[in-house]
Amino acid sequence: MSDPNGTDQPDPLDSFDEIIEAETTRDPDLAVIEAGSRTLRTQGGPAYADVPARPEDPEVDKALREVEAELATRWGETKLEPSVSRISALMDVLGEPQRSYPSIHITGTNGKTSTARMIEALLGAFELRTGRYTSPHVQSITERISLDGAPISAERFIETYQDIKPYVEMVDSSQEYRLSFFEVLTGMAYAAFADAPVDVAVVEVGMGGSWDATNVIDGDVAVITPIDLDHTDRLGETPAEIAGEKGGIIKQDATVILAQQPVDAAQVLLKKAVEVDATVAREGLEFGVVARQVAVGGQLLTLRGLGGEYPEVYLPLHGAHQAHNAAVALAAVEAFFGVGAQRAEPLDTDAVRKAFAAVSSPGRMEVVRRSPTIVLDAAHNPAGARVTAEAVQEAFDFSRLIGVVGASGDKNVRGLLEAFEPIFAEVVVTQNSSHRAMDADELAALAVEVFGEERVQVEPRLPDALEAAITLAEEEGEFAGGGVLVTGSVITVGEARLLLGKG
Repeated sequence: MSDPNGTDQPDPLDSFDEIIEAETTRDPDLAVIEAGSRTLRTQGGPAYADVPARPEDPEVDKALREVEAELATRWGETKLEPSVSRISALMDVLGEPQRSYPSIHITGTNGKTSTARMIEALLGAFELRTGRYTSPHVQSITERISLDGAPISAERFIETYQDIKPYVEMVDSSQEYRLSFFEVLTGMAYAAFADAPVDVAVVEVGMGGSWDATNVIDGDVAVITPIDLDHTDRLGETPAEIAGEKGGIIKQDATVILAQQPVDAAQVLLKKAVEVDATVAREGLEFGVVARQVAVGGQLLTLRGLGGEYPEVYLPLHGAHQAHNAAVALAAVEAFFGVGAQRAEPLDTDAVRKAFAAVSSPGRMEVVRRSPTIVLDAAHNPAGARVTAEAVQEAFDFSRLIGVVGASGDKNVRGLLEAFEPIFAEVVVTQNSSHRAMDADELAALAVEVFGEERVQVEPRLPDALEAAITLAEEEGEFAGGGVLVTGSVITVGEARLLLGKG
């Protein structure tokens, strides 16, 4: 092949046989799978931007810390007054920036951020300028607002905050409660997207749907990932009640992309769609995963979209749940382009393959170190823990897996521990730096009930917990196949990521 300048470039597929021949000491079938995944990764080009580090310029870093400090004076993300009155007032004084571009709105209990990243990658492959708003962040607050697949720079984040700050203060003075941390960030994202400008915004809700701050957009496509029990004190105690809140993002005449759901949740969502004349595409009926095969570094998929099948799609993420997220993301982008409605033909398969091959999702089944292998996963509720446990067993052949768990006190921590109990040989319980973190001793008491005292070690400091887990994983020897899984909270994963040299 040739590049735009006319110079010859090697075709990555030409090296497929050479890679296999070079793997003379490996199992032949494994060599073929690895060669396939490596060449597909090559076709995919560079991965989308990872988590940003602190700014190198001390002045920029100082300014960013000042913005973070100001935002920290506002209500945190777990304290809210369920309404969109304040964010609506902010949008009004900003000139309704969220109306200047179409959007894809994403809610659900688990899988939202990974699905948003996949949607973003697919839209980018079709040369659309994207804005992505997700939460919470793994390490840097700037991760939450992305343009063209990369977190906005610290400089742009600071500038956006300073631009809207006078309007934020104006709204603060006129409302019963000041704008919250999340509401200000949402305003920043919508303003940054309008300023860019973007062709389409990919927006993940913070919590729920109806009264979430993001819900001042009218998403052309509403995506609902699997619903399970989480935030039950605010959203409801059954999947159906939670679906009632999350269904609030379904707008008049929109297209709804519905992941596989509990029956009672699906009924609520379908009823809502009928009420607003929305078109519904359901996983397992109108789209889905046709086939999946474990590959080195991820999996090889055949997806059925709204316009037909897309074979040989390499996804560099582990787990059946990520394959389902990929199917949902593909259907969402097809719906955005009118596939299955205004047009019958599918999306360009090569562009779809290239997009998926470039996807990353930091902190989601992410391998950050070898010898022993250390995996980070931000599972923080029982449903997330169950799919993570299944993914670990499928993707890795650990002879001995040690868990490092630091959880938030407002979660179903017992359920999370019970989901991991079958796969952890031992668990090291710890706590992260958040004020929401469950005390390590309290977590240990729960862990002893689930695992038994002999399988539980307590290390309140995360660095000590990581060191203890690595030592335990290495007890059987360097080549015995021990591993470490760090999980329980996005914050725990983010702090571990920093300690392990990522970002």
